[in-house]
Amino acid sequence: MNKNDGMNYAPKGKPNRVVEEGEFFFAAIGLDHGHIYAMCNGLLEAGGELAAVYDSDPKKVKAFVEKFPNTRIANSEEEILGDPSIKLVAGASIPSMRCDLGLRVLDHGKHYFVDKPAFTTKEQLEKAKKKTEETGLRWGIYYSERLHVEGAVFAGQLIEEGAIGRVVQMIGTGPHRASPSARPDWFFDRDYVGGILCDIGSHQIEQFLHYAGAKDAKVLHSKVANYNFKEHPKFEDFGDATLVADNGATFYFRVDWLTPDGLGTWGDGRVIILGTDGYIEVRKYIDIARSGSGDHVYLVNHEGEKHYECQGNIGYPFFGAFILDCLNGTENAMTQEHAFKAAELCIEAQNMAIQVEAANSVVAK
Repeated sequence: MNKNDGMNYAPKGKPNRVVEEGEFFFAAIGLDHGHIYAMCNGLLEAGGELAAVYDSDPKKVKAFVEKFPNTRIANSEEEILGDPSIKLVAGASIPSMRCDLGLRVLDHGKHYFVDKPAFTTKEQLEKAKKKTEETGLRWGIYYSERLHVEGAVFAGQLIEEGAIGRVVQMIGTGPHRASPSARPDWFFDRDYVGGILCDIGSHQIEQFLHYAGAKDAKVLHSKVANYNFKEHPKFEDFGDATLVADNGATFYFRVDWLTPDGLGTWGDGRVIILGTDGYIEVRKYIDIARSGSGDHVYLVNHEGEKHYECQGNIGYPFFGAFILDCLNGTENAMTQEHAFKAAELCIEAQNMAIQVEAANSVVAK
């Protein structure tokens, strides 16, 4: 795993099978984003079996089967959708195309697990809501910066145990390295990715709802800018927003594509969670100038100060719980309401964002 390459960052955890062999077959369709590798890793470690893969680009398929050599190469999307043994399709196609794939997947009686952002418009989200209600099938969303980070998982466990009391405020940072020469053209066009708040901002909003125990929130203010990539006028390399949850918790987050090459990983993602009885800081991918490893959790409460090194010690329980949800009709991994609410709020933040211009002026979108 290349820690300098965020697009292809694919964590591997310890196998923790929740199903028997032959019980849960899944397939991959749409390999435009490297997150598909991490999504498949998580499902495989939980006992899922990768039955088939399809993408219209044979180069992407060739690279995929080199990573997952026992995977059958399908000749078409229809071949996978028509296979009754496949229970779930994982997809990481171009973001603006992810919803249409999900609708086709559910129409064929299969669950869907999609990379974030799952949607780029509210119209897409409404179609997905209607389809899940009609079919009763799962539309899972891969919010990797909480689900696939052991420090973030452990922070949630500490909060559930009452280590910091009631969560009242959070600060999140989601910096990323752009690596422009390695990116496809669509990456620089917000019509395809939905904009920076819709895209990488979705991680931030999802973790806020989860840690704060909120069902809804209001976006108070948001803004976006393109400071450093003027050759790509439809790209945004900076965004931030402020939210207040239905339970009174507040949140500020910042996301960007400005990570310098000198950092030892693709982004110094962090979250600081303030509670009534203490606070938690998660340094997700690196502890700069101290440790190249990630998953550092710092806890301060009435009992004192603690530092936890979580890498390799916590695991990724979402994937097994999600497989069991698909099989049993439960919602233990993540409720459908929560997954869709995070997606809705990131689109809302994007749509209402003030555009900050290079000359320090602002214009409303």
